[in-house]
Amino acid sequence: MPDSIPANSVGIVTPQTLTFDEPLELACGRTLSSFELVVETYGTLNSSASNAVLICHALSGNHHAAGYHSDDDRKPGWWDHYIGPGKPIDTDRFFVVSLNNIGGCHGSTGPRSINPESGTFWGRHFPPLRARDWVHSQARLADRLGIHQWAAIIGGSLGAMTAMRWSLEYPERVRHCVVIASAMKLSAQNIAFNEIARRAILSDPEFHGGDYLEKNTSPRNGLALARMIGHVTYLSDELMGDKFGRELRTGSFQRGLDTPIEFQVGSYLSYQGESFSGNFDAHTYLLMTKVLDYFDLAREYDHDPVAAFRQAACKYLVVSFSSDWRFSPARSREIVDALVGANRDVVYAEIQSTLGHDAFLLPNPRYEGLFRAYMNNVAFEAEQLERAD
Repeated sequence: MPDSIPANSVGIVTPQTLTFDEPLELACGRTLSSFELVVETYGTLNSSASNAVLICHALSGNHHAAGYHSDDDRKPGWWDHYIGPGKPIDTDRFFVVSLNNIGGCHGSTGPRSINPESGTFWGRHFPPLRARDWVHSQARLADRLGIHQWAAIIGGSLGAMTAMRWSLEYPERVRHCVVIASAMKLSAQNIAFNEIARRAILSDPEFHGGDYLEKNTSPRNGLALARMIGHVTYLSDELMGDKFGRELRTGSFQRGLDTPIEFQVGSYLSYQGESFSGNFDAHTYLLMTKVLDYFDLAREYDHDPVAAFRQAACKYLVVSFSSDWRFSPARSREIVDALVGANRDVVYAEIQSTLGHDAFLLPNPRYEGLFRAYMNNVAFEAEQLERAD
């Protein structure tokens, strides 16, 4: 952690584990008899509960979105740049809720949890999930916290898909939906990348047909390779060129030298893969990439996105990034076109950036200014509701 906590940090935060004993029926037809969610909150819920904001995490995210877990913590939460006092998601004005979804591997009920029926790890037997399952579990969380209506539900990538699904499943419970770097469904290319990443995990000898937890091991090589594949798609060609070019980490192109050649970009990807494989679960990766693949916002509306968004009642902010080729601006414009067709209130911005898909996590003055201006309006509206209560 830095020598002193920055003034605009939420500071040291402690996750909570909440247990829900009422069965949760899943989209696949199976039921979780009970489940746990690990949650962090930042800020204070006002007396009318009008200032609550839900953060929906992406594929590799979790509940730790802002602040630090201890004095020894060197890395803040994954969206710390945008959550905190005076930041776009201002914890002096909002009560922010961030959770680890069911199926995750950071404490919420998932493949590493114990199946109450068998007394062993859920592992490969954990039910397949859809984004709507996360929405329904989060609605239970909102009830537990006394939140009838969210001031805003915010997500990037897969998290934005969850936010959009919220706006259709519980339209009366969402005032604003913030959709960042996302799509209404994955392209064939995106599904292909996910399939290659899953194959990397499944082909690891330590996967043991999915029973690696019982054998007290992990398919770390396969998971690391899956992360390397995914990470390349989150970056832009320009960013990788600027950051690494063709610089060598070891070796030389001079004749007569037999030192193996390793490029800096290869070393970087190896580090990313190794770090990720030590902190994530392979079953969760398989499960969440399939949630991505299965997501199709308009499937049950005869594949008509305009008809889908007619179910919504909230206002939308949609943001894309110019260099994001995994979730390109064209995909965001499809969302905006459908919202306009459904006569819904929407603000759209394409942010110029060289950072690729990961741009939604990183500093960018124009993105930050737009985000702040929109959330200021959301906060003002919440304050008006508080005064009227």
